[in-house]
Amino acid sequence: MPKLKSKSGAKKRFTLTASGKVKCKQANTAHRLVSKAKSAKLRNRGTTTLTASDGYTVKRYWLH
Repeated sequence: MPKLKSKSGAKKRFTLTASGKVKCKQANTAHRLVSKAKSAKLRNRGTTTLTASDGYTVKRYWLH
């Protein structure tokens, strides 16, 4: 059986925290920022963790 490839996009976009959760960049910060409220732009700075179900999917992409 051939080796399974990991998703290279997932390797670039996600990292693991020490407790095993998946850390990612906040959404809605790339473009069209003029039409977004200042509070929304402040709230979406930095990083966040994925939900448990989404984190499970991303971990399967890495094929540990």
